[in-house]
Amino acid sequence: MSMTPPPGWYRDPSHPLGERWWDGTAWTEHRRAAEVPQQPLAPAEPLAQAGFGPPPGGRGAGRAKAVALSTAGVVLVASIVTGVLVLGRNDGGAPAAQTTPTAPPPSPSASGGTSGPGGTSGPEGTASPSGPSADDPSVVTDELNGITFPLLDGWVRPRNVVEKDVVMTTDGTYDCPGDPGICRRGRVISRTVTANDEKSPEALAKGDIQDAADEAYDRDTIKRRPYNGITSHELVAQGQVAVAGRTGYFVRWRVMTDAGPGGYVQSLAFPSSVGSEAPIIVRFAFDAGKDGPPLADMDRITEGIRSVGDADQGGGVGSSIGPSR
Repeated sequence: MSMTPPPGWYRDPSHPLGERWWDGTAWTEHRRAAEVPQQPLAPAEPLAQAGFGPPPGGRGAGRAKAVALSTAGVVLVASIVTGVLVLGRNDGGAPAAQTTPTAPPPSPSASGGTSGPGGTSGPEGTASPSGPSADDPSVVTDELNGITFPLLDGWVRPRNVVEKDVVMTTDGTYDCPGDPGICRRGRVISRTVTANDEKSPEALAKGDIQDAADEAYDRDTIKRRPYNGITSHELVAQGQVAVAGRTGYFVRWRVMTDAGPGGYVQSLAFPSSVGSEAPIIVRFAFDAGKDGPPLADMDRITEGIRSVGDADQGGGVGSSIGPSR
């Protein structure tokens, strides 16, 4: 029995020198460049001992270096050719079950080193004091989009959630006031925009808010109406906001439902800095009323979104997400 590989970045079967996102069931259109690791040169001393010439300092040192360079080149070329042949046999299908997702390529740091998903910087992955770790219990990592979310008090990682792309929910559930089912007081969803070529955060947020409201409070993914549908809505706030060091745009609605207290819905759009650089939309759905999560949590989560491994790219710089009420 073959095992399906978990979601992650793998060698692209149609472009072996790049990487492509596997969502656990199929290839997506997210691609990025892959770094080709450099094959280390063999030291001259072992070559000399193996009969290829005297050690460094002798008359044959130059020949030993040439042999080392040639050997490394042959190994590197053989590795690339082997990879192309293996991946070529898997074109269009799932990545090999034994394949391990490759880590995102490191990005330059201010000090001249590199920083990666674990917040590392400098040679040999020296730990950096800045940047939340993907294993940090205080954050939730969206690996596909290369961002982290702060996990505030009262919020947990998704458990037994049928909706796709949910990154966190409020702790606990309750019986829905409309059609039978289980409801949650708060949800945060992160999605990549791939359905169209629109790049404007403002246009994306304004175009998404109606769908976000309908999915949260009108009909769920299996066509039930947990709140007996939306009866009306009003605009609470909208405008530019800095997210992970980039300029985004948000739209927030207050929705009234036929059953229950209704809630607040927000669509937040901003450019990605990883992979195919497709825009990201983060949806918020908070129940209204005394049992709902604090509306200020929308602001706090937005301001706490970071690029993976970077603690300095906060939100809310030079702009406001608007009044909470």
